[in-house]
Amino acid sequence: MTNILPFISIIIPCRNEEKFISKCLDSIVVQDYPKDKIEVLVADGMSNDKTREIIKEYSRQHQYINLLDNTGEIVPTAMNIGIKAARGKWIVRLDAHSEYSKDYLKNCIDTAKRTNADNVGGVVVTQQNGSSFGARCVQAITTHRFGIGNATFRLESIEKPVDTVPFGCFRSELFNRIGLYDERLVRNQDYEFNQRIIKTGGSIWLNPKIKTGYYNQSTLKGLFRQAFVTAEWLSWMWYVAPYSFKVRHAIPVFFTLGLLSILIVLPFHSFGLYSLSVIFFPYFFLNLISSCQQAVRYNWRIGLVLPFLFFFYHIVYGAGTLWGAIRLIVKSAPVQKIKEP
Repeated sequence: MTNILPFISIIIPCRNEEKFISKCLDSIVVQDYPKDKIEVLVADGMSNDKTREIIKEYSRQHQYINLLDNTGEIVPTAMNIGIKAARGKWIVRLDAHSEYSKDYLKNCIDTAKRTNADNVGGVVVTQQNGSSFGARCVQAITTHRFGIGNATFRLESIEKPVDTVPFGCFRSELFNRIGLYDERLVRNQDYEFNQRIIKTGGSIWLNPKIKTGYYNQSTLKGLFRQAFVTAEWLSWMWYVAPYSFKVRHAIPVFFTLGLLSILIVLPFHSFGLYSLSVIFFPYFFLNLISSCQQAVRYNWRIGLVLPFLFFFYHIVYGAGTLWGAIRLIVKSAPVQKIKEP
């Protein structure tokens, strides 16, 4: 059986992940895939904490684990460095902030061979990052459809074709066919790459048996900051890759713009009050239902604050997308300062 399994190159972009990199590498060490059939390429963005020392120690203990320097310091440059160095016929992209089920690699390869998909992935099981009340709230926000939309891979799902998966498992020849990761995109580069696969006639497949435990932000402040910055890059992704636009991703900005418009009109015309009731009564009804569901799932105290947190999370995401668009208009977006690769 070992002789017919393909050689896999695992690429892990990371930077300043001393808290999580050991958990990630430990979950690779215990994989039920033969170790003589894998290489692990940890492309480190010149970390200034203990991440590099930890990786070097794992490399001394396990010859298949290797440290690569990523002087670009961002995920797409890490991926491109790893892809160019990879020896495997298959490339699996993993995240340093996560842990992987023991059969992760085997399920990836089995699914890819069976479906002939260009990229396969699984579901992300959000783990609570810390024991604080804020960490529990973060988990509650990011594990409900009302909070994160229809991101299939963040919710339990059936096996099916999708438009994106987390991380991914690819045949190495794919990168020769459609190119490498877009180094203009500090964020959302995975989604753009997946949309490029679909644009060129490829397919993406989700198998819920492929499981990842992901450690989200440990504080609400961190979550809201992450949402704003990610939403900024959403606008910039649309700018460099218009084919990546999806209406569902723009809903938070439409929501935010609608709220702003109504608040401007409200003092001058009764239409503003009517619009407010038509739009926001259904929203807050769904908000309350979702908050109650999460309170039952996690903690009743969370249910008391979750309606406000859901609302603020959506507004922050919409504001980030809007701010990203404004920066495009005034030509101050970072993607406008870098030539197309």
